[in-house]
Parts: sequence; C-alpha cells; structure tokens
Amino acid sequence: MAPKAALLIIDVFSLFDFPEADELAPAAIGAAKEAVRIRREFDKRQLPVIYANDNFGDWQRDFPQRVSDCRHNGGSSAEVVKHLAPEAGHYFVLKPKHSAFLATPLAILLAKLKVNQLVLSGMALDSCVLATALDANSREYRTVVAKQAVAALPDRREVALQLLERSGAAKVLDTPELIKECLG
Repeated sequence: MAPKAALLIIDVFSLFDFPEADELAPAAIGAAKEAVRIRREFDKRQLPVIYANDNFGDWQRDFPQRVSDCRHNGGSSAEVVKHLAPEAGHYFVLKPKHSAFLATPLAILLAKLKVNQLVLSGMALDSCVLATALDANSREYRTVVAKQAVAALPDRREVALQLLERSGAAKVLDTPELIKECLG
C-alpha cells in the first residue's frame, strides 16, 4: 500500500499554566509557526490534519472550547491559536494522558482515513510527542517527527530527538526533507 500521511498536531492548545511554561512558550510559538507551514502542505494535498490535545483533566470541555479558552487567555496561548487554529475539514481527538493513542479514538480514525504514515508536531517533544511516536511505531505506522515543529525545554530537546531516531520509533526530518519524503 502506498504511504498515506496524516499530520498529527499534539497538545498545542495550552493555557501555559504549568511550572515551566515561561521557558517552553517561546519554543511552542516557534513550533506552531513551522507546523502551520507543514499543515498548509497537507491541506493543499487534501491529506488529513488531526489535532490531539490533552483535556488537562477537564472532562466537561470539548476541543472547540479548549481552542476558545486559549484564544481568550491571551499571551502565548493566543499566539499559538493565531497560527494553528483548526480549519474546516480538520479532525480532533481529546486525550487524557500523554500518548494521542491512549484511550482515544485515534486508531479508529486513522484506519477510516486509510493512513499508514504519521507526521508528528507539537509539544512537548520529550513527553507527549515521544509517547505518541512510541505508540505509533508499536502500531506499525511509518512515523516522522517534524524537527522544527516540535517544542521542548531547551535542555531536553536534543536528547528526545536522539532517542526517537536511535530507538527507531521515528525518523526526524527538517521541514523541506519532510515535505519531499512524505508528500513528494
């Protein structure tokens, strides 16, 4: 079967109300700016774009409310929404923990869309993106991490990227390589 890719944008809608938020926020905004470039390429080719966002333990909010909360929160939250707000035709799943696969309908959605390759972007690289990459690999998806479209604390970034590549869980590619290899 020929590769059919989906872009998975992980945990970009955050209120940045956690201890290391001020340190992570600039990287998150930079990753969002790069992710939107990649998203445009997926949209042009009519390939699936899926948002997987943590519900942060709030079981009474849905995804559109999460995006709206971030928009109205101002600061880094609103800046990310400005770049990456979902558009018509995009998909979303809410997740209760780190991996986008854990206790979500993501696997069913990917099967319905006939996806066999995932391009991962979002935050945090060393937590939720890593957990999702490991789960995607164990489910035999071809998995690529968009190097410039993932955010991590500076002291964790390179270690997480190396772990992904060395473990074989995901290929890590710069945006031009990613577009050529996954969408070319």
